[in-house]
Amino acid sequence: MRKGMIGLIATIVIAILALILGLMCTERIPAGYVGVVYNMNGGIEDKVLTQGWHMISPTKHVTEYSIGIEQSYLTAGKNGDSPDNDSFEVPSSDGKGLTVDLTFTYRYDADCVSETFVRFKGQSGKDILVSFIKPNIISWTKEVTARYPVEEMLAEKRVDLNTELTEYLASKFAPYGIIIENATLIDINPDETTRAAIQQKIDAQYKQAETVIAAETAKIEAERDKEVALIAAQKQQEAAKIEAEAKIAIAEAEAEAARIKAEADAEVTRIKAEAEAEANREIAASLTPEFIEKIKYEQWNGQLPTVTGDATPFITLDP
Repeated sequence: MRKGMIGLIATIVIAILALILGLMCTERIPAGYVGVVYNMNGGIEDKVLTQGWHMISPTKHVTEYSIGIEQSYLTAGKNGDSPDNDSFEVPSSDGKGLTVDLTFTYRYDADCVSETFVRFKGQSGKDILVSFIKPNIISWTKEVTARYPVEEMLAEKRVDLNTELTEYLASKFAPYGIIIENATLIDINPDETTRAAIQQKIDAQYKQAETVIAAETAKIEAERDKEVALIAAQKQQEAAKIEAEAKIAIAEAEAEAARIKAEADAEVTRIKAEAEAEANREIAASLTPEFIEKIKYEQWNGQLPTVTGDATPFITLDP
């Protein structure tokens, strides 16, 4: 009985030890990561562990590196992995200081993680981020901003600055097996003196723009008034021309009417005269001596002429 109990206890102890040993020899690689295996007996193994569960000897150690895109922050606020005020100062080409907030995305080159492990003496990806990537992001960003004046960084060259910054950081980190996908200055804050000077310049430019706009507006209004006046003058000229042409047409019509009337009157007079002449000719032709005697006879009242006077008689004919 006692031997059986001792055997059972021994079995349980062995099982527990085996479970503990199994857990100690099991390594889980999360999605988006790879693991570099370091064997204390033989150094770095050639095979890199991918995501999933792996059995690892207790004499081996696994260091993880992210090959998926990670985002990191260097900001004044508590954003992502920037719990404190990680904003930093950068120079400009015109010698003015700026405080900037920056965010960047990065990943480790899956084909170079073994070299990265050796280069950084076995540091994990997160340790390298803190000890190497962020400090050099700050240092190399200063080299880029020193090429731009403050006003350009704050205005028209902001996109160009971020593009150049991304390309420059990518080229600087590439030899270390670190890939910079994107870097962006999300906030640029000049000092108070610079801010006041920029604001003063902006106000002056705004006033100048207002003056130019006012001048252009006045010019446009003057041209519009001129055009309106020109159109009105043209309309008046056309109206006067139409009125003059109408008067000329009326005068010509009246003259034509007068001419026609005069011709008609003349024609009437001619016709009347011709008719009267014709009538007179007809009357004259009809006055024969016999007809005249006949008229005399018809008009005679039967009385003889009366003679008055002494030497020269005066004959009076009574009707």
